[in-house]
Amino acid sequence: MPEAILDDISHRRYNPLRGSWVLVSPHRTKRPWQGQKEAANKVELPNHDPSCYLCPGNKRAQGDVNPKYDSTFVFVNDYSAVREQQAEYDPPAQDGSLATRLLKAESTTGKCYVITFSPEHNVTLADMPASAIVPVIETWTKLYTSHLDPHSPLAKVAKPTTMPPSGINGHLLDQPKQQYRYMQIFENKGQAMGCSNPHPHGQIWTTTSLPEEPEVELSNLKQYRREQGGSNLLQDYAELESEKGERTVFENASFWAGCPWWGTWPFEIMVIAKEHKRALVDFDQQNNEDLAEVIAEITRRYDNLFETSFPYSMGVHQAPLSGTKEEIEASHFHMHFYPPLLRSATVRKFLVGYEMMAEPQRDITPEQAAKRLRDCDGALYRTRI
Repeated sequence: MPEAILDDISHRRYNPLRGSWVLVSPHRTKRPWQGQKEAANKVELPNHDPSCYLCPGNKRAQGDVNPKYDSTFVFVNDYSAVREQQAEYDPPAQDGSLATRLLKAESTTGKCYVITFSPEHNVTLADMPASAIVPVIETWTKLYTSHLDPHSPLAKVAKPTTMPPSGINGHLLDQPKQQYRYMQIFENKGQAMGCSNPHPHGQIWTTTSLPEEPEVELSNLKQYRREQGGSNLLQDYAELESEKGERTVFENASFWAGCPWWGTWPFEIMVIAKEHKRALVDFDQQNNEDLAEVIAEITRRYDNLFETSFPYSMGVHQAPLSGTKEEIEASHFHMHFYPPLLRSATVRKFLVGYEMMAEPQRDITPEQAAKRLRDCDGALYRTRI
């Protein structure tokens, strides 16, 4: 157990994955709250919404019609943040001027997808059994494999696949027109996280650039591997946390899930593969089923915590689609869950002021958060009402 005094005093914790620090102030939870409160989620949704752009058989904003799918469904985002084709941009020559030193830009192209998790409009991952989440993971894997650099060491272990059906006239999604560097799989759940449609879905963005967050993590993973004679930072960390237990929320044979020592958000959770898995293509069927079980456990406990449809942003970090052998081998599959709620279903955590100008800060300790989430086991609260 960490020293008990850390539950009562302000202190900093180091994040070796980012090479950064977070300020922990557990005594602040005692202060009264008169700030903004989020509205409790009591909306009852229909199983199928004729006005929803994601429900089976419905027309989307750009006019395409969704198939009457019965599991997952993938399509190219109608309002993609990055596009495959755009006007060429040639940065000005580096002539030593202030402008070329300080005002830098580079072109980034890519492709964005939307993936629905279920044909049912009124469910979330928390409502879905693990068996229904397995197809989501299999679809992630299929898309990752379809975009993988054929020269990557991962291509040697990836199973042959095709792009998922687009649903339009039964055709498959088009293969990417170029080799992308990275694929970011994520989900924004709830209006508090900017989700514009309640239908259960996530997104997948592929880009020619390596985004900043995974780039920082990868840099530290490579450094740890070099310094520790080939050991993997996250594999070592999962082993340590599994042994200690106080920050563990749930684990099975393949994955550890818990509130990381360095977490910023009040009920932040990381999911880490216990064995060295560089990316989804390293998984076998048991790994897929175990990951589905972990996702079901986490999302159900989140909802049970404050008896509300718990908002969060979730993302998968894994090996780049294209990279050096060192980058691929240093990568380790993990997931981040960043939920904003702090005290109840109506009070959220804001990263403002000190957090924006100095460094991240949290109130309850990860140990306190993990215990509360462990205690939220059992049937989903909605089934008991």
